[in-house]
Amino acid sequence: MKLSFLGAASEVTGSCFLVETNNTRFLVDCGMVQGGQEAAERNNKPFKFDPTSIDFVLLTHAHVDHCGLLPKLTRSGFKGPIYATKATTDLLSVILPDSAHIQESDARCNAVQRVHKTTASPIYTLDDARKCLCQTKRVDYDQKFSPHATVQCRFRNAGHILGSAIIEIWITEYSYPTKLVFSGDLGQPGRQILQDPTSIKNADILVIESTYGNRRHQSLTATENDMVSIVENTLFERGGNVIIPAFAVGRAQQIIYQLHRLTLEGRLRPPKIFVDSAMATAVTSITREHIELFNEEAKHLAEWHALEHDLPYLHFTANVNESKVLNRVRSGAIIISASGMCEAGRIRHHLHHNLPRQECSVIIPGFQAKGTLGRRLVDGAKQVRILDEDIPVRASIFSVDSLSAHADQDALLAWAAAFERPPAQTFVVHGEPTASQTLADTLRKILDWQVTVPEHGHEVLWPNFLSAPKKHV
Repeated sequence: MKLSFLGAASEVTGSCFLVETNNTRFLVDCGMVQGGQEAAERNNKPFKFDPTSIDFVLLTHAHVDHCGLLPKLTRSGFKGPIYATKATTDLLSVILPDSAHIQESDARCNAVQRVHKTTASPIYTLDDARKCLCQTKRVDYDQKFSPHATVQCRFRNAGHILGSAIIEIWITEYSYPTKLVFSGDLGQPGRQILQDPTSIKNADILVIESTYGNRRHQSLTATENDMVSIVENTLFERGGNVIIPAFAVGRAQQIIYQLHRLTLEGRLRPPKIFVDSAMATAVTSITREHIELFNEEAKHLAEWHALEHDLPYLHFTANVNESKVLNRVRSGAIIISASGMCEAGRIRHHLHHNLPRQECSVIIPGFQAKGTLGRRLVDGAKQVRILDEDIPVRASIFSVDSLSAHADQDALLAWAAAFERPPAQTFVVHGEPTASQTLADTLRKILDWQVTVPEHGHEVLWPNFLSAPKKHV
């Protein structure tokens, strides 16, 4: 068996892992790279494998950096099934068409401007996304299934976003059983809405994420106090707006829930909350259809919503015209909009209008990849380019990592410590180099594990455990 790291190795985005045996070839995730023009060029390059040779795909969850190139895979000749949890397949029906719309729009814009020749054509189209959706297969959590005669799989709850999964894979080759575990993106235990990540008992090979492998989140109480302070100060004392760029899947729903609960508890004066993202609105509806995945506290609030109690301070924009009206709102509004890294969508318009205003605030609620507008704001840029204009940054920028849907270092270590015996080899992925290396060093020191931080294109052979030459692709 050979395992190849084709994305999210020494970087956060573009998750893609190729598993090859004598009998089958399959992918775990097929995600889009995010962050600047280099990302666009990489997303447009041909796959480093023959898509027609892939038998099936196992998908951890529905964030675009894990699923965003699936329509390109279909466009390139892949005809096999894509296995995912029920909630993930529901989310894909919104995310992939939306992503295709962005690809087509960007291609038209680039063609008019005659720039970025590598992105003059869309990576994939709406028709490709629809064909791809026809290949999805819904599977239940905790139920074993066999996508191939020599492969058995089980999806376990990862607690990251709705439908997110840890994937257990048993491969039988030469009568030799091997168990792989892909953590996917793990959620922070004890957080709002979703259940905690499932503990896994054993693995021969473990692939674990490390987005926050070198950091600890502050407590939920401290985070909520910060949120209350930022909102109260900005809206009611300085007379500005609070802009929150949030991923439409997961993060937006968490923030809505948190603000709503703080308001109900009387800790926050009722603000005007606008959710300005068509995708976030659709995803919020899907989220309410999967109440069985919520924790007990969130189930109670969801049931309260179902009774159709009036929420006069919460508004979902219905169309682009309503979105434009928000740009005329000068004070008292919390505007939650996508994309989460400020790279596309309506959020750029809201930043364009509010960043120059010192009475306003921007809350960055999670990880921002290198090369993104969100990362430049977090890093303290005094001026940014938005919609072909240089915009001064006078608004206050707050990075609240503890709102992230990712586990921090302590949570990652606790999840790893639940293994009954060390994996024969652990690979730390989905993190910037410092984060990945820090988590790897900590796993070695505390748990005495064999750990590797693979580079992009790294290949590993099993059971001999000979490391193939590193190959940069």
